[in-house]
Amino acid sequence: MADLMTQVVSDLAGEQEALDRLVAGLDTAGWATDTPSVGWTVADQISHLAYFDQKAAQSVTDPEVFAAEVAALIASGDLGGLEADIMARGRAMSGAGLLRWWREARESLHSAMRGFDPDQRVPWYGPAMRAYSSAQARLMETWAHGQDVADALGVDYPASDRIYHVAELGIKTFSWSFRNRGLPVPDERVRVVLRGSSGRVWVWNEGCDANITGPLRDFCLVVTQRRHAADTRLVIQGGPARRWMKIAQAYAGPPGPGRPPSED
Repeated sequence: MADLMTQVVSDLAGEQEALDRLVAGLDTAGWATDTPSVGWTVADQISHLAYFDQKAAQSVTDPEVFAAEVAALIASGDLGGLEADIMARGRAMSGAGLLRWWREARESLHSAMRGFDPDQRVPWYGPAMRAYSSAQARLMETWAHGQDVADALGVDYPASDRIYHVAELGIKTFSWSFRNRGLPVPDERVRVVLRGSSGRVWVWNEGCDANITGPLRDFCLVVTQRRHAADTRLVIQGGPARRWMKIAQAYAGPPGPGRPPSED
């Protein structure tokens, strides 16, 4: 089981390093570039990752204190204020300082999670989750925010089969995506067949009538709400599949607005 955690932490580190390479050489103007997430600059994206990588490490190493801090935050009703504080902290730093913050946060996260029991539940801002799923969630966040950074800078985000973890979270959050919007959850799941950049193919929910097939990256873009399904190469068949791809959300929090389809 420790090997399972070692692998997901290694994949997480790989995604973080890929994003690090995109931003390491930015000048002041580059860090201030607006991203597709309205109101967020490149610096804001990295600040967000640094802060929550730190908190994910704390949820493993000091879960009681972490849970108490989250309870106090929720009781205050100031979740928006937290994000504003994170952005302000990052914007007050130089690019080098911001990178140092994120790199130190990443290392503390790797140290906390590497060798940890993957089935041990750890607290978070929503329901507690398995440590393995927490590591997958950090990878998902890294990749999704990294995609925003790549789009802002006009560069391609490095392709990797590591985002299999993002797809898996997308599959796991099928029911959540409907419940989060107050919608009935379909009785039947959706068969999903995805091809990674290496050519490897993954299949979930074999035997279901509704289907989604296509590139792994395209599915991940939809479930992280970085692309509208109409702007991908996904083939979506069946009512449950079509309804899901309109609202899919692999991350916690209130329903996200998603991205509108392109006008091309």
